[in-house]
Order: sequence, then structure tokens, then C-alpha cells
Amino acid sequence: MKTIYASILLFFGFSLLGQTQEKGDQEESKQINIVYGANFTKNEVEYPGASIFSKDDRQVQFEHQGADLWCDVAIYYQKDNRLEAIGNVILKQGDSVQMTSKKINYLGNVKLAKAWGNVVLTNSDMTLRTDTLRLDREKQEAYYKDNGTVIDSSNTLTSKIGKYFMELKKYQFLDSVHVQNPEYTLDSEQLDYYTSSKNAYMYGPSTINGKTYKIYCERGFYDTKVESGYGIKNTRIDYNNRIIEGDSVYFNKVNEFASATNNITVTDTINNGIIRAHYAEVYKAKDSVFATRRAVSISVQERDSLYVHGDTLMVTGKPEERLLRAFRNAKFYKTDLSGKCDSIHSEQKTGITQLIKNPIIWNGANQMTGDSIHLKSNLETEKLDSLKVLENAFIISLDSVSMTGYNQAKGINLFGQFIENELKIIDLIQNTEVVYYLYNDDDELIGIDKTVCSKIRITMAENDIEDLTFYTDPDGDIFPEKDLPENSRILKGFVWRGDERILSKDDIFDEDDNNLELVVIKGIDNPIDIDAEEQQRSQNETDPINNIQPKTKATGPKKSTTSKKVK
Repeated sequence: MKTIYASILLFFGFSLLGQTQEKGDQEESKQINIVYGANFTKNEVEYPGASIFSKDDRQVQFEHQGADLWCDVAIYYQKDNRLEAIGNVILKQGDSVQMTSKKINYLGNVKLAKAWGNVVLTNSDMTLRTDTLRLDREKQEAYYKDNGTVIDSSNTLTSKIGKYFMELKKYQFLDSVHVQNPEYTLDSEQLDYYTSSKNAYMYGPSTINGKTYKIYCERGFYDTKVESGYGIKNTRIDYNNRIIEGDSVYFNKVNEFASATNNITVTDTINNGIIRAHYAEVYKAKDSVFATRRAVSISVQERDSLYVHGDTLMVTGKPEERLLRAFRNAKFYKTDLSGKCDSIHSEQKTGITQLIKNPIIWNGANQMTGDSIHLKSNLETEKLDSLKVLENAFIISLDSVSMTGYNQAKGINLFGQFIENELKIIDLIQNTEVVYYLYNDDDELIGIDKTVCSKIRITMAENDIEDLTFYTDPDGDIFPEKDLPENSRILKGFVWRGDERILSKDDIFDEDDNNLELVVIKGIDNPIDIDAEEQQRSQNETDPINNIQPKTKATGPKKSTTSKKVK
């Protein structure tokens, strides 16, 4: 029994001795070590408890857990495990990081260094200059708050506050951030910058000024090497006489390309035109815009803007030669004139707008159809000048008194004249026919005029028929209502499409347009991890086969866990 008891005591004794030895080893490993002390002295009055070392023909040197420090004078508090290094201080961490300054205070227990005076931190990717810098070797982070400058192979970056994450090779710049590059400048409220990839993530009001473009956003990404990126909050790009705005806007300088997704506005600053859509692409070299998803082109005029819609819109050509094309389910609207067809072609140089395939227009309550319809604008005033309805021209309006009969006029071709954007004169040519309800001043029906001739001129006032003039052997009469059968009151080819009439600019959109579900833009309501995104970008750069660059970005940067909160 005594033997067992003694064995237990012996076991615990060795255990306690081992724990004490291990604790001692751990404390010793945390201790700052003197490598070269040179001249030694003490000054208990000014530096109680400290050992003072000063250089001779070489500097004083200390070592601590993978870091070496050189200086002219060192005040070493061994008990507290801290060091004050003064004069030509150099701190090296392995082969990757070096910091120089006039002075460093170093706390060995927490591996924290604070440097003052012309501080320069360098590694293989960049150089940081500031007056005061805190270096946390435990977290591998460096921090300044009194202005700093970072220089790498591409950019010079300055800010009032900055933090460097060594393992990620990432800077977080706060307050008055400025990036200077020979090709552009970037200013931001906050910027996360990766020194290896040269990628920047912007937060808060940010502006990039390039030689041929200007970008503004309040959250976005920018590849500073190739001048490419996107914004996902209040983004605007001024690009080649156009302003592009949208929920998510992508830009690529090399490809001379920009695109946008959701709630887009593309403004033509020269021709005073606007395109709105939920997806658009802009090609600088071709001077063109492609838009779809509830797309509409707006020609802004002083009193009455023109709205053109199609499943797809394309605007191409130089400013003075712009060509607008609306494809599939094309519609247009202005106050007194609207229409629809399969496609619309409008040419800036000639002022001619063509309605192609199954065209129909409404001038007020007057419905006009034909095989092809052309509208011509005055190039100087940009107001409507004339109208052509070619082949099978037909005008119909509901009799506004009886609300049962229809006034009709038809011919081979129709030519109209506008005055101050209002249709005033209509000429129907060849094989013309008319059915027209005549009333006196008391709105009593006089009769129904049914006439055939070679030409009819219709004079309009406030989008209503004011007068009819028949040319070249008119043949017809005014019939009492009872003497003209119902089937004789309808001309051949009559098709009434009043239920399709476009009464407002909102009517150019159909049900599918109005019920369109927008794509989700990642980065705001459903943020993503930018450190993970940056890692993915780096993998794509090393795997060119799978590195497919999208034309527009429906994603964006997330506030990283190390970021300062952005209001």
C-alpha cells in the first residue's frame, strides 16, 4: 500500500515539474532576446529598471519570435518584456516585411510595435510611408490614422486612415482616399485594395476619372490594372457622349464596352435622347446602344417628348447619323400621335421614321393603317413635318355623336402635313372612297356622305375632320340614314382596332413588360464576402480556360468583417 502511495506522489511530482518547465519555456519563448548589445549602461533616474544599449561600429540588435530589430539606442525593460528603439530603427519580419523609422516601442508579450518618424513599411508588393504606424505581429496587421501613402508597381494610394492585412495582402483605406495612376485617378470615402491583384473595392461616394470616361458609384469594384469594374449602388458612367446609370453598371476600357442591369437610364448628351430599360449594352467603337427588358427610347422635346418601345432597342451611329431601331412589338407615343407595328426604324440624318410590317397609327381618335407608314421630322426644328401611308391607306374614326357609326376614308396612298407638330392636311391619292357622317350645329344627322373620286383632301382641326374636298370626277351623294343600309356604310378593308389605341406613354408596355421580375443584384441586400470573391478572381486569372468575363455584373462587394461600418 505504501509503494502505491509513493508511486502516486512521484507521478504528480514529475507532472508538476513538467508543467512548470513547459510554462517556463513558453515564457522564455516570449522574451525579447539580445543579439548584439554593444555599449551597455543604466540610468535609474530616467529609465528605472531598464538596460540601455547603444551602438558602436555596428547597431544594437534584438530578436523576437521570427523578427529582428536594429537601432542606434535601445532601452530594454526585461521584466516587462518591452523595448524602446531609437535612431535609424529597422524591424524585419522574415524575408517578406521590413519597417524603418526613427523610433519604435515594442511590446514583446503581445508582439505589438508602434513606430514614429518617417515610417516606411515595405514588402515585395508595395511600400507604405506614414509618420506613425502600429504593427500587430500577432494579427499580422498594420494601422495608421494620420495620413499615409502606399506605392506599388501600378498605383500611388493616399488616405487619412489605413489598415494593412499582411496575410491577405490587403489594404483598407478610410477617409479621403486617393489613387493616382498615369491613366486615371480614383477618389473614395473607403477603399479595400489588394496589393497582389491591384483590385479595388469601393464604399461610399467614389469617383474614377479616366482619359475617356468618368465613373461614380457608392459601392463597386475596379480592376486597376486593366481599368475594368462595376458599381452596384447609385452608379453613373459618363462615356462617349453618353451617361449610363443603373442598379448595376459594368465597364471595360480595353473592350470599349459598358453594360447595365436594372433601372437603367442611358442619356445621349448630344441629341438630348434617353433610353430606359432593365438591361443595356454600350459599345464605344461602334457608337451604339443595345437595350432590352422594358426598353423605351425617349426623344426629349420642349413640350411633347416621343416614346418608342420594342422588345429590343438598338441605337447606332455617330451623333449626327444616329439610327434608332425597335424590334418586335414596337410601339410609340406622343401626345397627339401614337402607333404600333413589328419594327420601327428612325434615322437622325434624314429625319425619317419607318413603321414596318402591320403598322397602325392614331392621330387623336383617327386610326390610320397601310402596308407601310413613314413619318418625317424637320431636321432643324425636330418637329414632325409630314406623314406617308403607302399602299392600302385607310383612315377610320368613330362617329363622336352617334358613337355607333364610323367615318372612313381610303386610297392607294396617303400624304399628311404637320404644322407645329399637329396634323393639319391629309391627301388621299388614287381610288379614294369616303363614308362620312354629316351633322348640323344642333348635332342632328343631315345624312351620310358616300363618295368615290381620284383624290380627297381632308383638313383637320384639333385632330378632328374640319372639311372634305373631292378632286377629279367625284361620284357619290349624301344619303339619308334610312336610305343607306348598314353594310353599305362600311368600306372594303375596314378593320376597327380602337381597343389597341395607345392613350398614354404607359400603354406602350404590355402585361409582360409590367410584370417583369428584375434580377437580383448581389452585394447590398444579400452581400457577398469580398475576400472570397477576391480569391476566386485570383483562381480565374490562373485558370484562363474557365475564366469567362461577364459583360455585366449582377454581383458586388460586401462589407468585410474587418471593414469600418459605412453609413
